[in-house]
Amino acid sequence: MCGIVGYTGKSQAAPILLDGLSKLEYRGYDSAGMAVFDGKKLRSEKTPGRLNALVEMTHDGELLPGTLGIGHTRWATHGKATKENAHPHFNAAGTVAVVHNGIIENYLSIRQRLEKKGYAFKSETDTETIAAMLDYYYEKDPIEAIIKVLHRVTGSYALGIIFTDHPGVLYAARKDSPLIVGKGRDGNYIASDVPAVLKYTRDVYYIRNEEIAKITGDEISFYNIDADPVTEELHTIEWDVNAADKGGYEFYMMKEMSEQPKVLRDTCDPRIKNGTIVFDELVKDEKIIKKASKLHIVACGSAYHAGISGKYVIEGMAGIPVEVELASEFRYRNPVYIPDEIVIAVSQSGETADTLAAIKEAKANGVPVWAIVNATGSSMTREADRTIYTYAGPEISVATTKAYSAQIAVFYMLAMMFAKTRGRLAPEREEEYIEDLKRLPEQVEFLLGNKERVQKFANRYIAAHDVYYIGRGIDYGIALEASLKLKEISYVHAEAYAAGELKHGTISLIEKNTLVTAIATQEELYDKTISNIVEVKSRGAFVMAVTNVGHSDIEENADFVIYIPSTNKYFANSLAIIPLQLFAYYVSAGRGYDVDHPRNLAKSVTVE
Repeated sequence: MCGIVGYTGKSQAAPILLDGLSKLEYRGYDSAGMAVFDGKKLRSEKTPGRLNALVEMTHDGELLPGTLGIGHTRWATHGKATKENAHPHFNAAGTVAVVHNGIIENYLSIRQRLEKKGYAFKSETDTETIAAMLDYYYEKDPIEAIIKVLHRVTGSYALGIIFTDHPGVLYAARKDSPLIVGKGRDGNYIASDVPAVLKYTRDVYYIRNEEIAKITGDEISFYNIDADPVTEELHTIEWDVNAADKGGYEFYMMKEMSEQPKVLRDTCDPRIKNGTIVFDELVKDEKIIKKASKLHIVACGSAYHAGISGKYVIEGMAGIPVEVELASEFRYRNPVYIPDEIVIAVSQSGETADTLAAIKEAKANGVPVWAIVNATGSSMTREADRTIYTYAGPEISVATTKAYSAQIAVFYMLAMMFAKTRGRLAPEREEEYIEDLKRLPEQVEFLLGNKERVQKFANRYIAAHDVYYIGRGIDYGIALEASLKLKEISYVHAEAYAAGELKHGTISLIEKNTLVTAIATQEELYDKTISNIVEVKSRGAFVMAVTNVGHSDIEENADFVIYIPSTNKYFANSLAIIPLQLFAYYVSAGRGYDVDHPRNLAKSVTVE
């Protein structure tokens, strides 16, 4: 959510800021701006709308000369998307500039106090109060002023700050909102995420909560909120620089869908050792695994849907009770913990605010927390007791595909590991599961290779208003994710229901030509789902079905059928979701939408 880029060094800052912001567009935004210090004064341009408007206004940055600057793409939380509300924000004298991600929860009371002291505000934002506070507390020492401000604000923040009294120096701070510092040859950088600086450096620092960075072109220093110097570890990013580019695809989403076979291999292969599943991250936890009385999965969005599938797989294989909960609900309902419970938190970014809060809630009650995360060095990796990486690489499209696929693959392996550790997995069954796991990448490639057929069908439903997804057991988990994919990028009203619940109200919404997608991959539930298909067909629905190869009888009741290759019932999600991702993609593209940047959405939800 929102993007920050900052630079100080030997090169012109503005082109670097624009390039970095372009790499953060996936985070979601509705306005953009930047400020550059030319040695005498801060010069700024900002505008509502897309980043290319800022590029044109500044002639690719040429109209804002200077080697120190900050840039921002804003996703409105306080005030509409206007030029006045866009970042950066300044003090009245124009000697302090600030960009900010997050939310200052007590900004109104701060603003009222500052107004009584004679400060006037031009915007509706919470961020402008930070610029005013910095002005109020500044007495020639920027670190001291920043610390005084941070002690007085509540909420979340990632900040990039310039003081004109200190040319060539960039300041940064964070709390519960991601921010990195990049160390380069010709200068140094700050950014909300790695892709923004990957073109210039692979060496980054991850700023910790309530830390401040002082950055010049040659040096980087870190301080805690009490002004004590601290040391941070320099990390080298191992991604291929092309991993964050489109690679010839029209949209990142299609590129990322096509990468799912590789992601499955990268996530699973290192954990298959000598014919068994081994998580190096969990080797010290065998006793905890054997004693585990319950698993509590907390997540948001697609990660929550991955958790729903994980529940069915873990309970089915390992016989451990699993509760899956939205992180935003978990943190506020005073959850009741039982002895020997494990909390598993899931997030692609590792910065999801509600999931981070759920981790802290669990740890405060003495519950061990494991995190399933894609982003190395993210906040969740520091908060959790154990981190299980998904190795999906950078995911740019707001609508997740490959990260979701990696998450459900991790749940398959966790289920197998739990089952074996607890004596519930016979060697011959384990061998079968591992062989099925190894086949998944090739089977996903097969399904991606038939995307033209899905595209032709999607073209028929570009004008759809309502689409319903139904399934039972694991298929219900698949339906949840499939419906989210369609609604978030194509803006079609889509809902997922456990198929058995149709008769309890939802079937009243089915009318002639309503598209119902029925997922029927679970053999023991197949006949029940067929009955649900018959129910909606009798009310005029047009049915698209996703089922296992060999179930040709489904064609008697379904109008369009997609067959997935044979695998065991627990791994069906990895295959069934592929054509449903493709369907959502082609409906969105067919409607002419920006598939990667759906309206009102952000990749990393770092505020409540």
